[in-house]
Amino acid sequence: MATDIKDTAHAVDAAAVMKLLPHQPRLLALGEPTHGEDALLDLRNDLFRQLVEQQGYRTIAIESDCMMALVVDGYVTSGKGTLDEVMERGFSHGFGASAANRELVRWTRAYNDGRPASEQVRFAGFDGPLEITGAASPRQALTALHDYLAARVNADLLPCAAQTLDHLLGADDQWTDPAAMTDPSRSAGQSAEAKELRLLADDLVTLLDAQTPHLITATSRDAWDRARLYGRTATGLLRYHFWMADTSPARMERLIGLRDSMMADNLLAVAERNPTLVYAHNSHLQRDKSTMRMWDQPPLEWWSAGALVNARMGKEYAFLATALGTMRHQGVDTPPRDTVEGLLYALPEDHYVVDATRLATALGDTPPAARVSPWFGYSPLDPAHLAGSDGIVFVKDVPGSPGS
Repeated sequence: MATDIKDTAHAVDAAAVMKLLPHQPRLLALGEPTHGEDALLDLRNDLFRQLVEQQGYRTIAIESDCMMALVVDGYVTSGKGTLDEVMERGFSHGFGASAANRELVRWTRAYNDGRPASEQVRFAGFDGPLEITGAASPRQALTALHDYLAARVNADLLPCAAQTLDHLLGADDQWTDPAAMTDPSRSAGQSAEAKELRLLADDLVTLLDAQTPHLITATSRDAWDRARLYGRTATGLLRYHFWMADTSPARMERLIGLRDSMMADNLLAVAERNPTLVYAHNSHLQRDKSTMRMWDQPPLEWWSAGALVNARMGKEYAFLATALGTMRHQGVDTPPRDTVEGLLYALPEDHYVVDATRLATALGDTPPAARVSPWFGYSPLDPAHLAGSDGIVFVKDVPGSPGS
């Protein structure tokens, strides 16, 4: 079996990845089993550079706040701001502290320098303005959408004035109270003002759609795309806040599903523009249902952004899951031999990409055991999901741990 598995493994490069696929996908998803490891991000950066230079990919989308990422995109396309400012203000979830993310931004800016807009590489975040402890105020997205429309359409068509939005939004801290994640009564999402804001946001998005030909001509396709992002984010946040105030048993499952639904909408919009590499946790990109246990509740299940996008894009979507052998600085030791990771760990190379279909065939009818993680921050590969992946990127030892 070891020989059969070895025959499925190849170096991690753009050419090897494309050989796994029937054709070049519009949206190529690369998952990670854990956050915050620059060794995995360095591999992502190398693959992205090759995809840009050899395969014509022109966007990278990562699991970061879609609104904050506009700061990064402005820098890499036009040099707006400084690299230090961009790393501080352009990433959520602490991702701006990563040296590998900094190198990605630096390389993208250098690549774009002197190139026409049509050939430039773009940067996108596809997560909503959400954290595990709560959600942002809808103010930024909602007012930005209103400002864009107010400057370009007949005032009589606007559903409200900017002052009305400001009054209904109130203080931002009522939206961002972290206690609302565990106490629905602390959420402002089902107040009379919030319900009126949902209706107004819907009217503003409808007006944006109805005025599309005029708006693209009056501004640009990029500006119109950005306004659509404002609209998706405003309506998504208001919906998310509404369900934060819910007290039903389905509350958390609904919230997790809403987050991935927002992610999926952002990915579909990004893919309309350019061939894109998307990078996020495996659970957000896989085609299978995702599961997670929170607190003392039964496991939560939801359709990931990848599953939603795959249902819409079909063969234009491809997914590579990343698995790893050891991450000893986090207590993740050599994998058991009867797991997928254990079988792959026996191969000599440091990292490689494996044809998931051929791997499943080599494993035969007896499925490997599921690896159990000793650390909550690492999610092992689910052997039942092999068939839902186009390939597996395997990293043998994550540097930084003793013995790797």
